[in-house]
Amino acid sequence: MPSIFSYLSSEIDWCEGNFERSAVIAEYYNTSVPVVFQISNVSFFILSPALLYLNRQYCKQRALPLYFVSALLICVGIFSSYFHMTLSYVGQLLDELSILWALAAAYSFWYPKVYFPRCIKSRKHFFWLSGVTTVVSTFLSFIKPALNAYALNCIAFHLLYLTRKELKKCNDYRVHRTAKIMIMWWVLAITSWISDRWLCGLCQMINFPYFHSFWHVLIAMSLLYCCPLVIYFDVNYEMPSFKPKLEYWPSDSWPVAVPYVELERSHKQC
Repeated sequence: MPSIFSYLSSEIDWCEGNFERSAVIAEYYNTSVPVVFQISNVSFFILSPALLYLNRQYCKQRALPLYFVSALLICVGIFSSYFHMTLSYVGQLLDELSILWALAAAYSFWYPKVYFPRCIKSRKHFFWLSGVTTVVSTFLSFIKPALNAYALNCIAFHLLYLTRKELKKCNDYRVHRTAKIMIMWWVLAITSWISDRWLCGLCQMINFPYFHSFWHVLIAMSLLYCCPLVIYFDVNYEMPSFKPKLEYWPSDSWPVAVPYVELERSHKQC
């Protein structure tokens, strides 16, 4: 019986050919390796410091949420790289569970109190609910690992639902613009994921089995727009003495610019 740490011991294998460009890296373009122009999981190592640097005003006021989530996003990049390098059973679970725990942390810190279940009276109680749910989900993930990725992707629909509800309360055009761009990146990302998972035969026929690599980059881009939106709404709910303002780096005039939140001491706009 092969070890759970062994190469190719995972029941999941993506469309990219194994060991085609390296004797030790199973899926070269899906892995983060500092050579040539290969990016893929490198995007997660860029994402976290970019979020921390651009949203440094928010970090000064509420350091723990963004630092904690950013650290978990780096773990996602590390474990995803390990999984695609080895295609091992342990690598698969580490990859999926790091995403689960990053989502759990984000929900625990940033889920608005107005949406708490009626039985939850405080953020502390919600932390416990999130923790128990995450631990139970962690154990359930061992039952049928092939379904884990689908379950994790379904969480995006709840996030989109929450975004829609928040946008209805807000008249700031920059918030709506950022949300539209976030959704655009997510649609491109999930299309790439589905193409690699379900249309592998077609991808190999056209000699382009690299859509999962695009998934890594595109979902990181979506998060780069999602996190400032979440921070914006969190400031509105949790920091009433500040007015959040979305800005863009390096400039508003650039066709592609990264959003971040600045804080102003004023009344709330949304």
